[in-house]
Amino acid sequence: MPNEAGGTSGTAPARAGAASALGGASSAGGASGGAQSSTAGSGGSGTSAPVSLLVFSRTTAYRHDSIPAGIQALTKLASDRGWQLAATEDASKFSDTGLAGYNVVIFLSTTGDVLDDSQQAAFERFIRAGNGFIGVHSATDTEYDWAWYGGLVGAYFLGHPAVQAADVIVEDAQNPATAQLPSPWHRSDEWYAFKSNPRANVHVLLSLDEQSYSPGDANMNGDHPIAWCHEYDGGRAFYTALGHTSESYSDPLFMGQLAGAVSWVLAR
Repeated sequence: MPNEAGGTSGTAPARAGAASALGGASSAGGASGGAQSSTAGSGGSGTSAPVSLLVFSRTTAYRHDSIPAGIQALTKLASDRGWQLAATEDASKFSDTGLAGYNVVIFLSTTGDVLDDSQQAAFERFIRAGNGFIGVHSATDTEYDWAWYGGLVGAYFLGHPAVQAADVIVEDAQNPATAQLPSPWHRSDEWYAFKSNPRANVHVLLSLDEQSYSPGDANMNGDHPIAWCHEYDGGRAFYTALGHTSESYSDPLFMGQLAGAVSWVLAR
């Protein structure tokens, strides 16, 4: 399976179940460990239930140096908006009880096999209850042997060239994740190519102009989705391949994309 390796930044794989860079469970807006007043599934209405996020960043393969910056930025984002947030790398949180306090799970640059069979089943029930999923960057470099997850995230990672600037094209300027973005959006990142083009199965929000950078073998033959969303098995899913660099998490446009993604996955 094509796990990311040899990138411009990163460290050795994390020990399975290791605590996150912020101590395994951080909180914002009053969250602590996930037991909150909302219940799983209630957030799907997008009305009275509080926004409660679980950020999951476990890695069993390549590990991105940007994960701590991502957790810190998402914690601030949640605090600024009055959302509840906890961050963890403890896969045992993926049980019916452990997920009951959340309505959105964010896979932040996860890699490899991060959940066992019972944890996968609990996460499937979470989504079927009407909750939301957001995948960031190497969330597509995760769980290659779990077909349900492949459908949820939309595609699997194939490869990437060196970090470089490229033009991102906004295909849907109405979605809350992309409404604030310029088009083209010229920025530097690590530009993923995918094993298959997800366009037939998802709603593409952003794509790459392959003429604006040097993709090498990591190209998509001119049709290169890079962020998308879709309804999936009773819930909603959003994915962005952006977010390799630590600098991404101090970029207001990128963080605005993630904030808008939360709004979209809960607007049911």
